[in-house]
Amino acid sequence: MDLSDLAGKAVLVTGGSRGIGAAVARGFAHHGAHVAIHWHTARDAAEAVAADARAKGVRAETLQADLSDAAAPARLVEEAIARLGRLDVLVNNAGDLVARHAMADTPDDMIDAIYRLNIRSVVSASKAAVVAMKRQGGGNIINTSSLAARNGGGGGSMLYAGSKGFVSTFTRGLAKDVARDGIRVNAVAPGIIETDLQDRHTVREVLDQLARATPLGRNAPAEDCVGAYLFLASERMSGFVTGQVIEVNGGILMP
Repeated sequence: MDLSDLAGKAVLVTGGSRGIGAAVARGFAHHGAHVAIHWHTARDAAEAVAADARAKGVRAETLQADLSDAAAPARLVEEAIARLGRLDVLVNNAGDLVARHAMADTPDDMIDAIYRLNIRSVVSASKAAVVAMKRQGGGNIINTSSLAARNGGGGGSMLYAGSKGFVSTFTRGLAKDVARDGIRVNAVAPGIIETDLQDRHTVREVLDQLARATPLGRNAPAEDCVGAYLFLASERMSGFVTGQVIEVNGGILMP
């Protein structure tokens, strides 16, 4: 796969300090892209990702923001542009399941937390990126959806699943809205990926059961998702691809 056109691109990865986001940031740096790595609480982890990126000879910046704050996503995009000089690729990866609750036991503040982080931050960051990308003549937005967007998620995660369903549908709608501006919008929908999110919200017994139920016979490390993001960011490899959601799930769901 020829990804040489990623060299020199300016990329912002939200939720870039851990899990899929960290793997994606490292993947872009490996192919010569400059990266802005967003973190909320995991500063040391973000700095480690940045150090790995700089070892590849690219620029790497770490940017702190609480994306549940309504004004933070737009500020983050603006800061990334100020640090890197432009923004070619926005990866909207930050998100969380928050907690598992049956519907009758779901606290109202959790509804708001899911909305602020998983939905509003994606919209706000995308809006700021679109404004900048239109000004510079084009760009690329890649959102992180989830297997849960199609199957409703595991027990007690219906709000998370619904928020990821929004992300998938928003991806398609935004792709139509900005296509004539030279901006492509796609998403990656990971399946059962062994990250700290799963460690916090899913017991090992269930993760092992899901691995056995997956046709490829395993769950995946975050690195197994990286190729899909790089493919979507490359004009050479996917220049005629927009409004798509790429499923990376080992075959556990085949839409």
